[in-house]
Amino acid sequence: MKIAVDAMGGDFAPLEIVKGSIEAVKAFPHMEIVLVGDEAQIHKVLSEHGEADNPRISIHHASEVIEMNEHPGIALRKKKDASIVVATRLVREKQCQAVIAPGSTGAAVAAALFGLGRIKGIDRPTIATPIPTPEGVTVMLDSGANSNSKPKHLVQGAIMGYNYARLMFGKENPTVGLLNIGEESTKGNDVVLATYKLLEQLKTIPFKGNVEGRDIPKGTVDVVVCDGFVGNVVLKFAEGLVGVVTQLLKEGIKESGLFAKLGALLVYPVFKKLKKRLDHTENGGAPLLGVNGVFMICHGSSRSKEILTAIKIAGELVERKIIENIQHSIEEEGAITYDDVD
Repeated sequence: MKIAVDAMGGDFAPLEIVKGSIEAVKAFPHMEIVLVGDEAQIHKVLSEHGEADNPRISIHHASEVIEMNEHPGIALRKKKDASIVVATRLVREKQCQAVIAPGSTGAAVAAALFGLGRIKGIDRPTIATPIPTPEGVTVMLDSGANSNSKPKHLVQGAIMGYNYARLMFGKENPTVGLLNIGEESTKGNDVVLATYKLLEQLKTIPFKGNVEGRDIPKGTVDVVVCDGFVGNVVLKFAEGLVGVVTQLLKEGIKESGLFAKLGALLVYPVFKKLKKRLDHTENGGAPLLGVNGVFMICHGSSRSKEILTAIKIAGELVERKIIENIQHSIEEEGAITYDDVD
């Protein structure tokens, strides 16, 4: 299996991206990595880590990079040889089976849409993010691909999220909830009210009704559906809250007496385990579901560990045939008939 990695995307490219790719080929013997970007820079990092001659790591030169502050649509039109564009093209041409895309989320989504196209029956792709819960994870989508969704987009997101939760997290029949300001079916704005009615009509997916923000970390349902604006705010708030709580705990322990510090040492293994559960870097990124290829979007601040994890997840999505499963569900539900619903 070959994975195309945009080696120039993100704040720490190409060093951390290349390091994560090196770790991936060591961890997964069945994988090959194609590093896309400036050949001289990538080769330098490989040489410094003694991997320049590794037969399972190759370089595909791309002369341009889309920066974080560039407008995605304009940049894609101007920079035909941008690393994210070239990496996506390798999947479209069947030279690779998946793309790893750190860096600009907007550029990644645009490159995937233009380069891979959409699965039949899907109008807009969606980013699916796993949120830790006491029982495992809740998949929240959309977490940033679309900021102005229509009811049909949310319904299609529910179908994609259902398949992702089933294939990746072993949920035999994942439950789906619609994120709202209350549990009652009469609450919410016009988009949410219309979406609720459509989700009730799904034949093979168990829709459990509205859920509130507090239900996401509780794991009330396996899949939570919302538009990308709301989902991204929820995600960034959760990431920030974890960091603040961790910092407050550290400061509180330092300011307390000897007994508090001794107690902290006793529960340190528990804190370490909890931090690992809540650490967003453990996820390695999130899949962009709905495009006609496996496409992983990573944080712009991704380090080698996140790249390694993203490559692992991408490989599992390919092996578990996520594209084919979504296509089958769309056909089974007849969700394409919702195209005339605003």
